[in-house]
Amino acid sequence: MSAPVVEPTVAEATGADGVGPWHAAWRRLRRNPAGVVGAVIVLAFVVVAAAAPLLAPHRPASAEWFAQVTPTTVPGPSAGHPLGLDSFGSDLLTQLLYGARSSLVIGVVSTAVGLAVGSFLGILAGGLGGKVDTVVMRVVDVLLSIPSLLLAVSVAALLGRSSLSVMLAISAAQVPIFARLLRASLLAQRGQDYVVALRSLGLRRRRIVVGHMLPNSLGPVLVQATLTLATAVIEVAALSFLGLGDPNPAVAEWGRMLVTAQARLDQAPWLAIYPGLAIAVTALGFTLLGEALREALDPRSGR
Repeated sequence: MSAPVVEPTVAEATGADGVGPWHAAWRRLRRNPAGVVGAVIVLAFVVVAAAAPLLAPHRPASAEWFAQVTPTTVPGPSAGHPLGLDSFGSDLLTQLLYGARSSLVIGVVSTAVGLAVGSFLGILAGGLGGKVDTVVMRVVDVLLSIPSLLLAVSVAALLGRSSLSVMLAISAAQVPIFARLLRASLLAQRGQDYVVALRSLGLRRRRIVVGHMLPNSLGPVLVQATLTLATAVIEVAALSFLGLGDPNPAVAEWGRMLVTAQARLDQAPWLAIYPGLAIAVTALGFTLLGEALREALDPRSGR
């Protein structure tokens, strides 16, 4: 039933060669240099985070070289420590690798939770409409009125210092974004001819929304999820920088590394440069990939 309506969109997205819309999007993504760079950065980040125990030259948070750190000097790069030591006598490269793992886990979990809860609210608002839409969107509007970082800080401070509280704090800031986006996509689908035809056939609203409208509305949400991962990495570092991360000092976090580096900026500026670059490059990778996905999924894209 939906074929007569979907065909113009497919044709617009693929051109005259007749390939499927997702295959055409994949081809546009591969031809996008910024998307390729972003994908390489994201892949490297994931590999480094997953293989941190194999790649790290030493144990994390090991202070066995603390005697080499003095009040005025911090050892720089050496044969056994490619990036030198940090202020606590731990290998800096090891801390960076394990910090990537912490950022990946917290960022992915928080984005997944925010996506799930926000999508549920978006489906309720955009699929059911009426009073349900009004109530849900007023709640979402209240959440959107609070700056995301301020909301995350408030939730993390309320729940206490832990990785779980950071995950919940970041996901709480992401829920209204996904809810509004999916609601808007579903509302755009509601007036399509294929939806009217399905209703005339007597299909239940739940089946129409979940089986037909929702799959056609997920593209923008998936793109936003990729872009939100970049924000999540920054917010993880920000909450850790503010002292709201894991209270265990043995857990490597890029934000905490920036805090400890402040007292040594004049002696060892690389202690702040390396984690700062790690945060910036990782966020850049997710942003480039998300923007490339947005262009690839847009049928009107010239790429």
